[in-house]
Amino acid sequence: MKIEVLREDITTFDVDAIVNAANKTLRGGGGVDGAIHRAGGKEILEECKEIGGCETGEAVITTAGKMPARHVIHTVGPVWDGSENNEDELLQNCYKNALQLAVEYNLKTIAFPNISTGVYGFPKERAARIAVETVGQMLNDDESSVKQVFFICFDKENYDLYTNILEG
Repeated sequence: MKIEVLREDITTFDVDAIVNAANKTLRGGGGVDGAIHRAGGKEILEECKEIGGCETGEAVITTAGKMPARHVIHTVGPVWDGSENNEDELLQNCYKNALQLAVEYNLKTIAFPNISTGVYGFPKERAARIAVETVGQMLNDDESSVKQVFFICFDKENYDLYTNILEG
C-alpha cells in the first residue's frame, strides 16, 4: 500500500479510478469536475443523469469514457462555511466513500484531486491533512483491495502541502 503525490492532469492519469470533485447534480461544472466531463465525453454525463445526483460526502461510480482511467468515482465535497456545518466530517466522508466504492469494485489504484479546495473554499492545508489521514487509515484496513493511492495536484501550492504532510 502506497500513497504518492504528483503534479499532473488527473484526466490523463491511467489508474483503475480517478475521483471527481463533483457537484450535487453530477452534471459537470468548473474546475476538476468540468475537466473530467470534457475529457471523458458524453458517456459520463449520460450515466450521471441516470444516477440522478449525489449528496455531500457521498460517492457514486461511472465509466471514465474516453479517459485512460477505467472508472470515475464522483464525490461531492462540502462548501466551506467556517467549520459551522460539519465540513471536516463531510470531507472525510468523501474520501471514505470513494475508497469504499473502490473496494466494492475491487479496484487497486485510485487518484484523488484536492476535493473542495477550489471554488468550495475549504482551507487547503486543513483539507490536505484530512485527505492524507483519512486515506492512510483506510489503507491500513486488511480488507482493502486498494494498493496505490495518488493525490493529483494541479497547482504547486497543493503539491507542496501534500508532500510536506506525507513527509512529516
